[in-house]
Amino acid sequence: MLFLLMQLDGDRYALDIGQVAVVLPLIDLRTVPGAPAAVAGIIDYGGSPVPVIDLSRLFANRAAHRRLGTRIVLVRYTTQHVLGLIAERATETVRREPSDFQLSGITRKEPPHLDLVALDATGPVHWIDVSRLLPEPLADSLFRQSVEA
Repeated sequence: MLFLLMQLDGDRYALDIGQVAVVLPLIDLRTVPGAPAAVAGIIDYGGSPVPVIDLSRLFANRAAHRRLGTRIVLVRYTTQHVLGLIAERATETVRREPSDFQLSGITRKEPPHLDLVALDATGPVHWIDVSRLLPEPLADSLFRQSVEA
């Protein structure tokens, strides 16, 4: 399998390239007043608004560094929804077999679930399962269907 590799504060993360729709440069986002802290804003993608989550805010409780290697990765969150992820150092890919990833031995009750990890000479690589990335309240606030009266 091919993975998009990214780094955050010395930790490495991998996204299955099959879940990635497109990788964009870090562009200015439209902020959404009152949005949860992890929501960096929205972008226009093909005429549709796409919410963008800051992975640094979600994983490390800080805003992503605005650097050349920081990207917006649009992923297929569900069959109906695209989600943007601000990812630091998202500039390379790596081939790994799914069997290279093993349970880390650390489980969390709340997302993000980073149960699977592969080890190499540089250290661990955490596999991000996009479908298990967002805490339920955050996912609900992003993709809740509005009810027309």
